[in-house]
Amino acid sequence: MQSDRDVLDRRAGTRPVPAARLDALLAGLVRRFRVPGAQLAVWQGDEAAVVRAGVRQHGKAGAMLAASAVPVGSITKLVTATLAMVLVADDDLDLDEPVGDVLGVSGLPAGLTTRRLLSHTSGLPSDPADLAGSVLKEVRAAAPVCPPGTAFSYSNLGYALVGEVIEAVTGMGWREAAQAIVLRPLGIQTVFVDDPGVVSGHAGDRPVEQILPPMLDPAGALAMSAADLVTLGRVHLGKPGLLDVVTAADMHRRVPAAEPFGLADGWGLGIACFGDPDNGWLGHDGTADGTSCHLRIDQAGACVVALTTNGTTGADLWHALAGELAELGIDVPSRAARAAETTRVVPVPPGDFGTYRNGSIDYVITADRLVVDGEVFPELVLHDDRTFTVRDPATGRVTPCGRFRGEPGASAAVEIGGRLAGRR
Repeated sequence: MQSDRDVLDRRAGTRPVPAARLDALLAGLVRRFRVPGAQLAVWQGDEAAVVRAGVRQHGKAGAMLAASAVPVGSITKLVTATLAMVLVADDDLDLDEPVGDVLGVSGLPAGLTTRRLLSHTSGLPSDPADLAGSVLKEVRAAAPVCPPGTAFSYSNLGYALVGEVIEAVTGMGWREAAQAIVLRPLGIQTVFVDDPGVVSGHAGDRPVEQILPPMLDPAGALAMSAADLVTLGRVHLGKPGLLDVVTAADMHRRVPAAEPFGLADGWGLGIACFGDPDNGWLGHDGTADGTSCHLRIDQAGACVVALTTNGTTGADLWHALAGELAELGIDVPSRAARAAETTRVVPVPPGDFGTYRNGSIDYVITADRLVVDGEVFPELVLHDDRTFTVRDPATGRVTPCGRFRGEPGASAAVEIGGRLAGRR
């Protein structure tokens, strides 16, 4: 069995993978998974390699460039969280002060703090019910999925509220603050998903428009290159030093109540944790309209890996890439670790059939399918550890999906895609 020292020595001694090898690897995967275009950036041993393949939009001649800005979806949350932690480091924000006090408003739960918003343990539902409404109105009207601080449930609405906190503390809107406090100091050119020239997302060969309501800007409004993502990732290795050591450690420390089933092995303050708590990786994934992007940061080995893709099959490309990189000495985690023991397939107890709700999203479970707001995911298969898989209608592949919470036949909730949904 490998010791922690063996792992550290192996990581530290890994030679940077030649750019030509990465270029050939990415080109092959783009063809295999029929992704129109992709970028891959790897930073190892103070050396960066950036390669790209394919086109910015299917059917058009514009090649994907190293500097092309791809909508990175929820990786925007890592920028928002890093921004909040800079304010903490400057003593401008107290993570544990009730958000209502920070904003100077009433009607918000006392347990709603910036720390819990960043770690997705606020209890807020995934998304606002009225995308054209105000953030505070949506938060006040939201039915909590759990009491604050008791469980993980991924929340875009929570990050919209973090944006309100940032505005109150800085006197700037989220876009201005993100640019002034994080992106410009890092030398990253700020591009938003509604700016001209942003790379198109794709569903198959069909370009799709980016649609994001302004209130969710702090959750998903940025477009970045893979090289930009590596620069952002290096902040969490202490290079360059936007965050002091103590603040960074607080951000990276796993929150006890945050068990992000299916997404990662733990969650800090705005950042996912993978593998061993002492020698693991950090990162974040992001899905925008027709894009799939991924960032991983190896604290022990001082390595950063970033992938951007402009196709819905980009997530499959990422999982395949992780396996290929492992063969080259970079053991990048593509998903949460799976238990080694084998599980048995069991029938879904009829008592677990029904509708589970997270905010305005309904999850309907029958004996053989999951329906999410009308979209059918067939071939639901339950295992004796209470986890289940479905067949993805977009790719046709069987994929881990979620798990029941509670006794068989009497589940009080399900966890699907990191969202906690209670029985209606």
